[in-house]
Amino acid sequence: MVRAVYQFLDGYLCRVVTPEIKENLLSGNTVEVDVLSYCNDTVSFASKDDALTYLIHLGYLRYEQSSTQAFVPNEELRLELANAMKSTKWNEFFAFQRQSESLLEATLDMDVNTAADYIEKMHMEYVSTLQYNNENSLSSVITIAYLSAMRYYFKPVRELPTGRGFEDFVFIPKPQYKNDYPALVIELKWNKTVQIALDQIKEKNYPESISQYTGNILLIAVNYDKKTKQHECMIEPYHAS
Repeated sequence: MVRAVYQFLDGYLCRVVTPEIKENLLSGNTVEVDVLSYCNDTVSFASKDDALTYLIHLGYLRYEQSSTQAFVPNEELRLELANAMKSTKWNEFFAFQRQSESLLEATLDMDVNTAADYIEKMHMEYVSTLQYNNENSLSSVITIAYLSAMRYYFKPVRELPTGRGFEDFVFIPKPQYKNDYPALVIELKWNKTVQIALDQIKEKNYPESISQYTGNILLIAVNYDKKTKQHECMIEPYHAS
């Protein structure tokens, strides 16, 4: 059913919905939707709001009226939508998906140079110049960049409370993958160093707060220089004291 709907909408989505919106939805982010513009017309969609509102009516997206944001409501639907998109012509999406898979592979291999290169490339390609140095832009890029992780991990938790502070992102593997995929604890910094970010993860006992949910844990520090726009990455396995 989901795939049939996406095949029906394919021409409209390709024309009016940007790759960034598609990637945001599949990576667990929210997108803004003007549901008031929809005219209950399934023959033509004049804008991305029409197409997304139609998906809301069908139940494939959930809408928060207070924030005017839409999102994929559960893991099952996210996986179904990802599979449905395989039958469409979204070449831009699949090019991005390959980059995301390469980033995840580099992260798991602790290849810090390759991981930093991919994050930097995605930051440049998917964030506008006006928003590039916005505090939330790198956070959004991280969420989107690890889109391929959704197969093995739950939706990333942002600023998970630990009792002594907040880490920026935590990816916890699904139960069937916890023995093969480590949890990812990611700390982001601006104009500092990756060592500072890594030390903060350790000092605030971030990993201990999720140890009951997972097996191995990787500590990932990402820093970017606003002036040079250079990204750095440091990755270490967590060893319980």
